[in-house]
Amino acid sequence: MAQIIFKRKLYSKMLAWKQERNGSTALLIQGARRVGKSTLAEEFAKNEYESYINIDFTDAPKTVKDLFTDISDLDKIFFWLQFHYKVNLVERKSAIIFDEVQDCPLARQAIKKLVKDHRYDYIETGSLISIKKNIRDIRIPSEETRITLYPMDYEEFKWALGDTTTIPMLNEAFNRKISLGDAMARQLMRDFRLYMLVGGMPQAVETYIKTNNLEIVDAQKREIIELYADDFRKIDPTGRATRIFYSIPGQLNKNASRYKISSVLENGRQDRVEELLQDMEDSKVILMSHHADDPNVGMTLHSDSNRYKMFLNDTGLFITLAFRDKDYTGNIIYQKLLNDKLSADLGYVYENAVAQALKAEGNELFYHTWPNESGKHNYEIDFLISRGNKICPIEVKSSGYKAHISLDTFSNKFAERISERYLLYTKDLRVDGKMILAPIFMTMFL
Repeated sequence: MAQIIFKRKLYSKMLAWKQERNGSTALLIQGARRVGKSTLAEEFAKNEYESYINIDFTDAPKTVKDLFTDISDLDKIFFWLQFHYKVNLVERKSAIIFDEVQDCPLARQAIKKLVKDHRYDYIETGSLISIKKNIRDIRIPSEETRITLYPMDYEEFKWALGDTTTIPMLNEAFNRKISLGDAMARQLMRDFRLYMLVGGMPQAVETYIKTNNLEIVDAQKREIIELYADDFRKIDPTGRATRIFYSIPGQLNKNASRYKISSVLENGRQDRVEELLQDMEDSKVILMSHHADDPNVGMTLHSDSNRYKMFLNDTGLFITLAFRDKDYTGNIIYQKLLNDKLSADLGYVYENAVAQALKAEGNELFYHTWPNESGKHNYEIDFLISRGNKICPIEVKSSGYKAHISLDTFSNKFAERISERYLLYTKDLRVDGKMILAPIFMTMFL
């Protein structure tokens, strides 16, 4: 059966690059493995150019890679590429894709001269962590426009299922603060929980569409998780990165105010893993949310690098990772999630879904904690985003909304800094005073 090509939002940014830059830079699509970078690059080249050559450096022959050891004669390089790939290149109407460019660092270094030559457009794909590990002996080209591809967001998932109507209608309802009605809200939450289960990895989505079998989807996700674990073993043969990765659900389940390295790694100290954590974040597999010591605009300037939470780039993978101790994430778990029967200690699944949605919309992730009056417990705002010269606190709940003490206390404490305040939960859209209560599937509209 033929591969399904999914519509991706990043395509519009690629079009803008082509029209605005007109070959003055190469386009580098970075992101985690298996998010669809290669497929998107080739689909774009196929649709937007008269012809293209796709060089996959993971299996390109040595004769092709060797072309980039000496780039003094570009005519020769272009001749041999056309000869090898049996493609005629047309000046200013053709593209050359450097797929998995990290596997041929000299090709990436050649971008400077290739762009200056201006005959063709160039699209590179690669995992940032792999790219970083293969640049020691090359000069990094400044002639690159970099964009990041994340797993499919909820709207892209709905597109894949043939639904182009729901999300625009929900956006209008959110903007106008129109209640959906309890019955509609329940159905829409069930639809969103299906997205949470399948996730946004294109292979998992394609498997679901073709089989409608969550057990097969789960097996697909386990393969991706093991692929990521293997990648982390490569950057850290001691296994620390892999243990940190595997422990993400457990750390969130503890409802602690930060990820505690010392509880995962023996003799684990923050100053010993900073570079490792940066590599993991660069992989785009994990999402880091840093503590905002001073919750105000410019939170990056006041974030604490030693206090953070970690989420996965994809909630579907997160759910499978959380139950990796079983051979298969059982139907009971899936049915409970679909039917809103999750126990309270699994509410962190929704936090991961919110983190994924906020990141997909271009937000950096921050949270804030502070001690309550007794000093024995902490208040916590799950996420903070900035809008203009104000901030928006977000509290996430997996069920009801009657208790939101942290959000109320924070709003009173920092009233002058706040634009909108949100409680994201599993019920209908409503407004309660100055607080907007929105179903979690509306996170993308914040």
